[in-house]
Amino acid sequence: MPALPQTAALDSSLAFISDPYRFIAHECHRLGTDAFETRLMFEKAICMTGPEAARLLYDTERFERRGAMPGLVVRTLLGKGGVQGLDDAEHLHRKTMLMSLMTPDRIESLADQTAAEWTAAAERWAGRDEVVLFDEACEVLARAVCAWAGVPLPESDVDKRTRQLTLLFNGAGSIGWRHVASRIARKRANAWAEGLVEDVRAGRLQPAENTAAHVISWHRTLDGQLLDAHIAGVDLLNILRPVVAIAVYVAFIGHALHAHPAVRDAIAGGAGDAAAERFVQEIRRVYPFFPAVAARVRHDFTWEGYTFPKGRRVILDLYGTDQDPRTWDDPEDFRPERFKSWDESPFNFIPQGGGDHFENHRCAGEWITIRLMKETSRFLAGLPYRVPEQDLQVDFSRLPALPKSGLVLRDVGRPAPTAQA
Repeated sequence: MPALPQTAALDSSLAFISDPYRFIAHECHRLGTDAFETRLMFEKAICMTGPEAARLLYDTERFERRGAMPGLVVRTLLGKGGVQGLDDAEHLHRKTMLMSLMTPDRIESLADQTAAEWTAAAERWAGRDEVVLFDEACEVLARAVCAWAGVPLPESDVDKRTRQLTLLFNGAGSIGWRHVASRIARKRANAWAEGLVEDVRAGRLQPAENTAAHVISWHRTLDGQLLDAHIAGVDLLNILRPVVAIAVYVAFIGHALHAHPAVRDAIAGGAGDAAAERFVQEIRRVYPFFPAVAARVRHDFTWEGYTFPKGRRVILDLYGTDQDPRTWDDPEDFRPERFKSWDESPFNFIPQGGGDHFENHRCAGEWITIRLMKETSRFLAGLPYRVPEQDLQVDFSRLPALPKSGLVLRDVGRPAPTAQA
C-alpha cells in the first residue's frame, strides 16, 4: 500500500491555527492529493478535502465521533456530553429529539420572532451614530432564540447572556485570552442552562410543550432515564448557541449586500423566495463559517489505495470543499445563480457539514440557518444605512472568520416594509 503524502513540518498545529479555513486545501493542492497525513498537537492526523472525502467521512460504518474533536473545542463550543460527540443508536435517539424541534411551523415561528427583534433593533439604532452589525446581530438572535426556546431572558440579563452565548463560538477555537474567556463563558452558561432544566422539572418554569426548554428537559435516554440535568443543559445550549452564531453570517450578509448592490436592490424590491435562497446559499458557499469537522477511524480500512488505521483522527475540510473547482466553476466569484443548477448533493456543499440531516449530519439547525438568513437579508436590504470607510477584509486567521471591522453601519434609518414572496 502506498503511504499517504505527508507535510514537511514535524507538526502543523501553528500553520493550521494561523489559517484554519485554507490550510488543508492549500496543502492538498501543494501535494497534489485529496488526503495527506500530518501531526496536529503532536498527534498523527489525516486531513482531507473534496466531495468524495466528505462522502467517506460521513460513512458511520467507518468513522465515529467520540473523542474526535479537540478538547479545546469540546470544552467551549460543543460542551461535554452533547449530541455532537455521540455515535450509533445513542446519537440517533438524541438527534431525533432535536430534529423534532425543526418542524416547518417551529422554524417559521422562530423566523417571525427574529423579524420582530430586527424591527425593534432598528428602532434602537435610529438614535445612534453607528452600530457594529455583528455585535447587534448577536443580541437580536439571542433575544429571538430564547423567546422561541421557552428560555426566560429578563431585560437585565440580555447583555450577560448574549455575551456568554457569543463567547461559546467567538473564541472557542482560538488560543490565549479569547479561549480563556470562552472557557469561563462555557462554565457559566452550563450552570445557567442546567438550572433552567432543573426549574422545568421542578415545575418552577413551565415552557410550552413544543419548545426546546420543555422537550430537552423531559427527554429520556434509550434506557428510559431522564437525561442528566447537566447534559440536558448542554444540549439546550446546543440549540441556543448555534442560532446566535448565525450572527457571523449576518455580518457576511451585510458584506455581500454592500459588495453587490444589484443583489441588494433585487432583494429590497421583493425578489422571490427562490432568489433569496440562492443568495444566502452563495453566502454560505463563498464566505467562511466552520473550517473543518473531525472523526476517528472505527477500524482499519483502505480508501483510494491508502490505509486508514483504527483510532486515527481524520479532519475534513469544509470551506475548501465548498470552494472546490471540480464542483464549482470560478469558485471565488459570487454568483447566486449557480444554485439554479446545483444537484443538491449533501457532499459537495457542506458549510455546516454533510450527510443526511436525520442520520449522520451533525448540525440539526441548518434549516433554521437558511430561513433566518433569508429573513435577515430582506430586513437589511430594506434598511436605510451608510457603510463608512472601514476595513472590510475578511480575517481568515480568526475563528470564526469575520470582516475585520465587524461591519460598521452609520445613519441607520427605519426599515421599509419587506415584500414577502
